[in-house]
Amino acid sequence: MRHQIKVRQYRSKDRPHLKFVVPYREDGKRKRLYFETKESAKAFADQRNIDLINQGRAHSEFPATLRIMAQECNDLLHQHGKTIRDATDFLIAHLKASAKSCTAVELVKELVAAKERDGASARHLSDLRSRLNNFAEKFDGQPVETITSAEIDDWLRSLPLSPVTRNHYRRLIVLAFNFAVRRAYATGNPAKQTAKAKERGGEIGILAVAQAARLLENAAPEVLPYIAIGLFAGLRRAEIERLDWAEIDFDSNLIEVKADKSKTAQRRHVTILPNLREWLLPVRKHRGRITPTKWQFRLRFDQARAAACIAEWPDNALRHSFASYHMAHFKNAASTALELGHHDSRITFRHYRELVKPKDAERWLVTPALRASHEEGIILCHQESCHQKSG
Repeated sequence: MRHQIKVRQYRSKDRPHLKFVVPYREDGKRKRLYFETKESAKAFADQRNIDLINQGRAHSEFPATLRIMAQECNDLLHQHGKTIRDATDFLIAHLKASAKSCTAVELVKELVAAKERDGASARHLSDLRSRLNNFAEKFDGQPVETITSAEIDDWLRSLPLSPVTRNHYRRLIVLAFNFAVRRAYATGNPAKQTAKAKERGGEIGILAVAQAARLLENAAPEVLPYIAIGLFAGLRRAEIERLDWAEIDFDSNLIEVKADKSKTAQRRHVTILPNLREWLLPVRKHRGRITPTKWQFRLRFDQARAAACIAEWPDNALRHSFASYHMAHFKNAASTALELGHHDSRITFRHYRELVKPKDAERWLVTPALRASHEEGIILCHQESCHQKSG
C-alpha cells in the first residue's frame, strides 16, 4: 500500500503566514506545497491520496508486459531526447503517409504536370523530365515515403557525373520531395539530408581582345549576330538562340529578353552598347531568328573559330568575356548584374572582378580600338600557325 500523504506543521521566520506543509511526489520528484490554514492543506492532501488510490488501481489493471515494454522504449528514446508520445506521433504520420503515398514514377508525372499548369518554361519541364525520370526508374515501385537519404545518396554517387551535374540532380530531387510533402505523400524530405558534391571552382575563361577581334572579323554573316550579342551584351546561349530580330530595338538601343525566353523566366532589357550596334547594323533584319539552324550554326561557328586561331575555347566564353570586360570598364557590379540577369550582384562581383585590366576593357568596349586590334590578331594568328607548322 502506498504511503499516505499527510499534513504537517510548518514554521518559518521568512514566511510567518504559512502554517502547514504537504510533502508529496510527482513524476518521481519530491515536492512540497505550503498553506495558511489546516483545512486547505488537508483538502489538498485528501485529493492527492484519492489520486494515488486511483492510479494504483489503473496500474494494477495494466498488463506487466506492456509496462516493461513502455519502460524499455522510454529508456531508448530518452537517449535521443524523445518520448513515447514523440515516437507514436511520428509512426502514425508515417503510416498515414505510406497508405497515401505514391511511387517515384507517379510523383514525377504529377510534379511535371503541376509545373506545366503553373506555366514553367519548356526548357525547365524538359530538364525535370530527363533527370527526374532517371531517378523515378531507379526507385520505381517503391513508395516515396519509404525512400531514405542513404538510398538517394548511394544512387547519386553511382552516377558518372561531374560534381556540378550531380548537384543539379540533387536539387531537382529535393524539389520533387518538397512537392511530395505538400501533397502528403511523404512526411519529410530525405533528399535534403543527402551530401552535396564538392564543386571545385575553376578559373573563369574569357577571350582576349585580339581573339575577339579575329573571331568577329572571320565570322560569316549567319553567325556574326550570335557572336556579337554574346560578346557585347552577354546574353546566355539559350537566350540568343531564342532571340528574334524584332526584339532588338535600335531606336531605343535595347534588346528585349522576354520572360519565356529567359532562364530566370523574368523579362529584362539589355543595353546595346555602341560597339554592338556597329557590328549588328550591317547584318540587321526586321524579323526572324538571330541564330541559324543548329547544323549551319555549328559549321559557320567552327569555321570562324578556326580562322581566328582559337584552339582552346573557354566554357561559356562569350558571356564570361562580356561580364569581365563590362565590370572592369564600368566598375559597377550591380550594373553588370542587371545586364546579365543576375539576381544578386555579389555573385557577379565574386566571379568577374579583376579578371581583366582596365585598358583592355577600354579596347573591348570601344569599337574602333577593337577593330584596330585586328592587325595585332592577324600577326598573332600567323605566328601561331607558323609555330605549329615548324613543330
